[in-house]
Amino acid sequence: MRVGPAAERNLVLTGFMGTGKTTVGRILADRLGYGFVDTDEVIESRAGPIGEIFERGGEEVFRQLERSVARELAGRTGLVIATGGRMMLDASCSACLEPAARVVCLTAHPDIIVERIGGTGRRPLLDVPDAPARVRELLAERAEGYARFASVETDDRSPDEVADAVMSLLRGRANSRTEPSHTGGAVARAARERSEPRD
Repeated sequence: MRVGPAAERNLVLTGFMGTGKTTVGRILADRLGYGFVDTDEVIESRAGPIGEIFERGGEEVFRQLERSVARELAGRTGLVIATGGRMMLDASCSACLEPAARVVCLTAHPDIIVERIGGTGRRPLLDVPDAPARVRELLAERAEGYARFASVETDDRSPDEVADAVMSLLRGRANSRTEPSHTGGAVARAARERSEPRD
């Protein structure tokens, strides 16, 4: 399905780091005939590596840069936009991007995320002694926000298969595994299981 850029709203991909937003976004942009924007790449092209931005000014400086990019993209059409993991949970960014877009959240199990990310030195939010625990903590914090959006699981799927699932979701099919289980559901279930008595 290739659609002219002016014919459709943007497609915004949200979700935690390591869920494949950039890779899948490029595939979807090619299939749809859309332009592609990675908001983190835009920010890095202007202000340097994200880790250095955090070191120089802290997280809030980075969030302000995200809001600036969101304002620039507001009103544009014919784009697939891969956003930073928290960008669409920011009310200002969401207000800029949602009106002209369909938003899909890519999800993955916390263990899969940690495996995909590998070294965490370039990920300021995960540059901590226990990165897996931090991933679970952040997923739990963001679960409610991510749950606002239709979601597609990426576990055990190639980028092309994830793109297929997103396309199916856009067409309104029900085969896209849209339960937001890994944006918080899996974490919540694990917590319940730890608190429940075992046989």
